[in-house]
Amino acid sequence: MGKFSFLQPGKAPVFKDRFVTKVNECVVTYSEGERGKVGLIGLPFSKSSISLSQAAEAPKTIRACLSGYSTFSGQRDQDFDDISIIDFGDVITHPTNTDETLERLYISVKEMIEKKACERYIMLGGDHGVSFPSIRAFQEKFGRIGVIQWDAHHDVRNLEDGGRTNGTPFRSLIEGGLIKGEHLVQIGIRDFANAKKYHDFTIENGVAVYSMAAIESEGILSIVRR
Repeated sequence: MGKFSFLQPGKAPVFKDRFVTKVNECVVTYSEGERGKVGLIGLPFSKSSISLSQAAEAPKTIRACLSGYSTFSGQRDQDFDDISIIDFGDVITHPTNTDETLERLYISVKEMIEKKACERYIMLGGDHGVSFPSIRAFQEKFGRIGVIQWDAHHDVRNLEDGGRTNGTPFRSLIEGGLIKGEHLVQIGIRDFANAKKYHDFTIENGVAVYSMAAIESEGILSIVRR
């Protein structure tokens, strides 16, 4: 069949402006020996969520949205079009076994770090349960680490009532000795959203907690600068 003048494979049409670089154009699929500024990995898992969630759809959705942003910041007068983002793909989750999936997430993040292909890494969840295996992998590689958690909830629920869920990652990390409470900062904790038992757990372990009330009164920049 001869070549057509204006046909392309069936997909969403993309307008290309010769002077605009979109973020998705900076993303390349990982191959052995590939090097980049940022490593990207998808952790499409939300079956451990204690509430109805479609967070497993986030990795592919976020990737799709990258074509909607340019690499240029007018506020900074800086173009980031030379930043290479290495996409390691999505972790294959187990259809029914939560513990198996969390172990796969841990192994995948650990293997990604061991490639030493990037300076920084971005994990795309997934519900908050993916924080436990991800941070575990980083801690085992780099030793003492600190964590800044943006959240309405403490996520230090007990494991007896439901095993590892999106509400338990930071209890698992602290009790497992992977991070110290004083190396965890929680920003955005809301009122009437947590139990006293979990509030007390953060205090007893030295977690730095900044509530939404603190953000509203002090300002987010003041808190972040601390």
